Amino acid sequence: MYFLTHHEFFGAALFAWLGGAFDIFDGKIARKYNLSTEFGVQLDSFADFLSFVIVPVMFIYFAIFNKEFALLTSLLIAICMIYYVISGIRRLIEFNLKTDAGSVEKHFTGIPTPLGAILLWVLYLCWYFKLLSNEYIILSLIATIGYLLNSKIKIPLP
Repeated sequence: MYFLTHHEFFGAALFAWLGGAFDIFDGKIARKYNLSTEFGVQLDSFADFLSFVIVPVMFIYFAIFNKEFALLTSLLIAICMIYYVISGIRRLIEFNLKTDAGSVEKHFTGIPTPLGAILLWVLYLCWYFKLLSNEYIILSLIATIGYLLNSKIKIPLP
């Protein structure tokens, strides 16, 4: 978050991707050695909330929307960002309620928060390389990704 608030987007992206790599690594170790506990499940979800919900939304905000907008547009930006955060936390809470320590499903229901973060990263890259320049389209895509976090679509585990 430090890098984001200082507009060091390369450092922020680097640490975000490292967080994703460690999330995969710690989950595989916990499952391989049967180290999964209820506390670990909760702690992992908290780390996921920070790494894959808060940081990506802050990244998009500071990279794309951190400038002067009309009051109504600023309100729309806030609503979309808050909607994504609420969708992410809801998805993680629901996942925790349905998951027993040590159990593994064959699929995700709704897109997982790491995939949501990757989609926001792709959205940023589309904006950066001028494939998308309309802020309203970007906001609608953020809201769509937020919706997909809690959708009923089934995504197989990798």
